[in-house]
Amino acid sequence: MARSSRKPMSEINVVPYIDVMLVLLIIFMVTAPMLTQGVKVDLPQLESSPVNMEKDQEPLIISVDSNAAYYLESGENTGKPMELTVLQEKVSNILKQNPKVSILVRGDRHVEYGVIVALMASLQESGATGVGLVTETP
Repeated sequence: MARSSRKPMSEINVVPYIDVMLVLLIIFMVTAPMLTQGVKVDLPQLESSPVNMEKDQEPLIISVDSNAAYYLESGENTGKPMELTVLQEKVSNILKQNPKVSILVRGDRHVEYGVIVALMASLQESGATGVGLVTETP
């Protein structure tokens, strides 16, 4: 039996690793758009100027869907409907920690006007000095 005179290969074959990385890249590219969370709100369309906010501070967004359910889009609370009193308490706690936080309201165009007014009054009682309304451009 003849022995092979080849030396053992001491280099790592990186081709399988590149294949795995490309597959992972494709998986992440497909799943990333599915990870965005939020509440489906049909915003009113009108011309408006953008709200000036500080660059390093994320605004506090409160959504009202067409069923008049309130959503606080912040941290672990995103996507869970809550009562107006609970929302008022959470906003009050956030404003105590950071009184300069910007508050934006996303109201569905089909929700009754009184629901948005009740939310604005509740935010005022929580200590909010100014509230912005989110719209879509036509």
